[in-house]
Amino acid sequence: MIEMFNSSIGKKLVMSITGLFLMVFLLVHLTVNMLLLVGDGEVFNRAAHFMGSNPAIKVIEPLLAIGFVFHIIYATYLTIKNQRTRPIGYSRTTSNGLSTWSSKNMFILGTTIFIFLIIHLANFFWKLKFGTVETITYGSDTMPNAYALVAGLFINYWWYDLLYVIGAIFLGLHLSHGFWAAFQTLGWNGTKWLKRLEVVAYVYAIVIGTGFSLIPIYFLLFK
Repeated sequence: MIEMFNSSIGKKLVMSITGLFLMVFLLVHLTVNMLLLVGDGEVFNRAAHFMGSNPAIKVIEPLLAIGFVFHIIYATYLTIKNQRTRPIGYSRTTSNGLSTWSSKNMFILGTTIFIFLIIHLANFFWKLKFGTVETITYGSDTMPNAYALVAGLFINYWWYDLLYVIGAIFLGLHLSHGFWAAFQTLGWNGTKWLKRLEVVAYVYAIVIGTGFSLIPIYFLLFK
């Protein structure tokens, strides 16, 4: 078993499984965040409170954190190792034989996303978990006013909106290659399947990148 994960295929398999796990999380995260565009914030606050207080989510949350950290560290390790063994470098190609900018710059995209993630966690997750976010009451339910925290940042700091949009675009570019490459590693590497997966990958990347970009643009222009 250890020998398998030390092999080239084993390493790619680890990256693929952790990557797909995080892709599912991104879709769920975007779905909840899009509730910021609905109503006066109650729907989002209730959803955020549920995600933060649900016992199952509390178990999944540290697993996600470990998955993120492991995916990033392992990707860094593999990139450095590949650069040492292949000084000239190489790039992955799509099913039509053409390498894309995303496939040739996955590490750069990943590093940029990681920096954005740290800023994002510091401004939202950390403040909600350990900060002094004001509370709001709906009927008999009292919860952190996550909506006010998010809206306040997006409305008052245009540069953060720009940073958020850039981060979303880079995330989309990263996913446009990582999505189909993960399935290719898992064995869906026939010509017919790869072409289909490339289409799904681009659709998924556009949905994620556009979805996360719309949120700061909405608050910047309409609030």
